[in-house]
Amino acid sequence: MELRKIEHLLDKYFEGETTLEDEKALRDYFNSPDPDPKYEDYKPLFTYYERESKLEPMISRKQNAKSSTWMSVAASVVVVIGVGIYAYQNQPQEDLGTFDDPEVALQQTQRALELLSENVNVGMQSVEYVSEFKESRDKIFK
Repeated sequence: MELRKIEHLLDKYFEGETTLEDEKALRDYFNSPDPDPKYEDYKPLFTYYERESKLEPMISRKQNAKSSTWMSVAASVVVVIGVGIYAYQNQPQEDLGTFDDPEVALQQTQRALELLSENVNVGMQSVEYVSEFKESRDKIFK
């Protein structure tokens, strides 16, 4: 292609007046093996799409789905830990020493297990919301 035509097309391109055919002609010219060195600065502008179309996608949908599942599990764990820490910090601090009476020790152990069970149940409700979100997302995006 003659240089005068390329220069004219470049002027039209930067003025925003090119047609699709004009832009294709520019891409073809800059993707050719011997574009004029005078226009070397414009080459990356017109060869970008050609180079990118040759690259393989970095993440497939299957890999993305696996990472999404792991992210859901990790989010659930973080919620459970967060709720546990919050509940622990907001409990009145009591004497946590040893007990001489086995009955008192049993009552305190049961109380501690009840508290743990309540907090785990709160965390499990959060996990249910995450699984419900995942099911809804899968219905929408399939």
